[in-house]
Amino acid sequence: MELEALRSIYEGDVCFRELSPVSFQYRIGESGDPKAFLIEVSWPETYPQTAPVISMDAFFNNTISSAIKQSILDKLMVEVEANLGTAMTYTLFEYAKDNKEVFMENQPVNTVTSVSNSISIGTPDVPPSKKKEKKEQLSKTQKRKLADKTDNKGELPRGWNWVDVIKHVSIFKFSFFTVTKTFMKE
Repeated sequence: MELEALRSIYEGDVCFRELSPVSFQYRIGESGDPKAFLIEVSWPETYPQTAPVISMDAFFNNTISSAIKQSILDKLMVEVEANLGTAMTYTLFEYAKDNKEVFMENQPVNTVTSVSNSISIGTPDVPPSKKKEKKEQLSKTQKRKLADKTDNKGELPRGWNWVDVIKHVSIFKFSFFTVTKTFMKE
């Protein structure tokens, strides 16, 4: 019954995601928010008599410090203990939404900066190490395919079909003269 309730409550909610009939994810915060995080709740076979498995190991949470993640999990486990024996997934998601600012108050806001095709998150500018760039080795087939590629406008390079045009003109010329000679003989 809880599964049906979750599906109907969160229908159309972009923050909610059903991974399987017993595993769910909910993003707390907007997608551009640096203090947003993702909670994953999985139900064991004996749920709700036993606690659900709560995880924050999703890639989305990589910018959050492990101390903050553990703090959030500890606070959610207190909520789990209070609701043991009842359907609590919705309650956990709503509790996390209501307490997002408290959970993330000690999380530093990471800034994303772009430096010469590399992205660093909240780290000081460090010059990239000097590595020799290895020259790319292409096989004959790769070279042929590269030569057949189009230019930046999506067109083949000028003159790519000139040989074919000359062939067609000479064939046409030959055909024309052959036909003309035949008519002149008759």
